Amino acid sequence: MILLNPAKYAPHDLDEPSAELMRKTIAFFEAKGKRKLKDDDRERVWYADFIEFVGRENIFATLLTPTPHAEGDSNARWDTHRNCEFSEIAAFYALHYWYTWQVSILGLGPIWMGTNDEVKQRTRAYLLNGGIFAFGLSEKEHGADLYSSEMRLAPAGDGTWVANGSKYYIGNANEAAIVSTFGKTTDTNEFVFFGVDPKHPKYSLVKNTVNVQSYVAEYRLNDYPITQADIFSRGTEAWDSSLNTINVGKFNLGWASIGICTHAFYEAIHHAAHRVLYGNSVTDFPHVRQLFVDAYTRLVAMKVFSRRASDYMRAASLGDRRYLLFNPMVKMKVTTQGEEVVNLLWDVIAAKGFERDTYFEIATRDIRALPKLEGTVHVNMALIVKFMRNYFFNPGEFPDIPRQTEAKNDDFLFAQGPTKGLGAIQFHDFSAAYASAETPNLAIFREQIEVFKQFLIASASDPAATASQGKDIDFLLSLGEVFTLVAYGQLILEYRKLCPADVSDDLLDQIFDFMVRDFSKFALQLFSKPSSTATQMDLCQKMIRKPSVDAARTQRIWSEVFALRDAYEMSP
Repeated sequence: MILLNPAKYAPHDLDEPSAELMRKTIAFFEAKGKRKLKDDDRERVWYADFIEFVGRENIFATLLTPTPHAEGDSNARWDTHRNCEFSEIAAFYALHYWYTWQVSILGLGPIWMGTNDEVKQRTRAYLLNGGIFAFGLSEKEHGADLYSSEMRLAPAGDGTWVANGSKYYIGNANEAAIVSTFGKTTDTNEFVFFGVDPKHPKYSLVKNTVNVQSYVAEYRLNDYPITQADIFSRGTEAWDSSLNTINVGKFNLGWASIGICTHAFYEAIHHAAHRVLYGNSVTDFPHVRQLFVDAYTRLVAMKVFSRRASDYMRAASLGDRRYLLFNPMVKMKVTTQGEEVVNLLWDVIAAKGFERDTYFEIATRDIRALPKLEGTVHVNMALIVKFMRNYFFNPGEFPDIPRQTEAKNDDFLFAQGPTKGLGAIQFHDFSAAYASAETPNLAIFREQIEVFKQFLIASASDPAATASQGKDIDFLLSLGEVFTLVAYGQLILEYRKLCPADVSDDLLDQIFDFMVRDFSKFALQLFSKPSSTATQMDLCQKMIRKPSVDAARTQRIWSEVFALRDAYEMSP
C-alpha cells in the first residue's frame, strides 16, 4: 500500500541502516503514546525528549550531513529520498517534531553551501552531539524581503565585525547549536551569511512568537562579535545560498502535509466505520463514501506527485533545472491539497474533530500552517507562472529520469548555482506523459488542456489584455492554478508508468475525476475575473467539463478505502 502505516511499516526502497532509523523513530512515538503526545501539545512542552532521541541515535547527523563532510561515516549523506521518508514519519505524529527537523535543514543549508571549512567541521561535531540548527532570514517588519534586511555587520577595524539587528519568526533559535543569520555589511552593503550562538551574552532571545510546542523566536544581536570563522559566505554567494536553501527546505512541507493527512485519514475512517447513526453505519451514507473516496484519491495523488518530484530534485544539474517548477509545487500544491483532504475528512467526523483526545484536533490546526511557511502560496504561484510559456510551447530534449531511490548523496543541492534565469528553463514535452495511459477521465482532462492552450494563444494575441492581466495578480493566481494542475497530472502519470503497482487503472481514473472537477473550478474562476475578455470567457466555458461517471469504479475505490478502517490506531 502506498500510504504510510506504522503498524506495518514497509520501507520504500531504503537500505537497511536507513530503514532502521525510520523504525526507531516510529518506535519512539508509539512508546510515547497518543495521550502523552496530546498532553505535551496542549501544555506546549518543549520536545526535549525528541531532540535527545535523535541525538542519541545520530539521526540528524546521519540524514543531514553531506558525504564530503561525513568523516568516513558510510551511512551519513544528504539523501532526499530517505529525508522525505523521515519528514513524512515525523509529521505523521505531530508537526512540531517535524518542525525542529525542518528548520535544522534550513539552518544547515547556508553552512554546507558556504566556503568556510572550519564552520563545517564544527557543524559536523554539533550534529554528532545532537545539535539542532536555525535559519535567521526573516525580519519582523520585512518578512522574507531580503533586499530590505536591517541586520547589519559592521567592521570593527581589526579584521572582525560586530553584528546588530533582529530576526523574527525563527524556529529553533532558542536551542540551536548555530543560528545561521542573513544580513548586510555596513561598509560595502553586500549580503552576508554568518553564524551566531544563542548562549552568547550579546544574543538576546526576545520571545517565542507562537503559542505552541515549538519555539519560533524573535532574537536580537547587540554588538555581537563576529570573526572570519563565523562567516559562511558573502555577496552573491550569500544571496544564492539563501534562496537555494529554501529550494531544499520548502520541499519538505509537502511531505509534512502527507504525513498529517495520512494519520488523520486513518483516524477518520476508523471512527466513521464504527459509528452508527439513525440505524445505519456512517459509512453506508453515499455522501460519506464520496467524501472518503475524494480524500483518499487526493492523498494518494499528493504522495505520488511528491515522490516523482523528488526524482527531479535528485537528478538536477545546471543543465536540468526542471526541479524549480516541481519543487515549489510540492510546497504549494501538495500543502493546499492537504488542507482539502482534512476538510473532506472533517465533514465526515464533524464535532469529533474538535475532541481533545483525537489526533485530528491538532491536524486541523497544523495542516493550515504548511501552505504559509517558506513563502505564501501567492509567492510560489508567482514563481511558477514564469515557467508557463516554455512548459507549453517551447519544450526541450532531456533523457528520461528513472526513480531516484538509490543510496547516494545529492551533491547538486549544495551547488545549485545562481538563482536567476528562471524564464529560460525548459521542460520536456508533457504530452508524452499524458499519452502513457488511457482512462475516461484522463481523456476529458487532455481535452481541457488543449482548450487551455488555445486560451493562452488567444490571450497572447491580445496585447492590451496581456499587458493588463500580466499585472493583475488575482488573474495570474487563477491562471497559475490551471497550469499547476497540468504539471501535477504529468508527474502523477510519470510515476504511474514507473510504478504501476502503486496506482491501478481504477485509482488513476478516480484521481483524474477530481482533477477534471478542479480544472473546471479554476476555469470558472478565470471566467469570472473582472479583466477576462469575451474570447477568454468563451474558452473558459469550454474548459468546464463533467467527469466521466462510473459507479462501479467508484465502488471499487470505496472498497479500498473501507478496507483501511482498522489498519492503524496509535498506541494510547
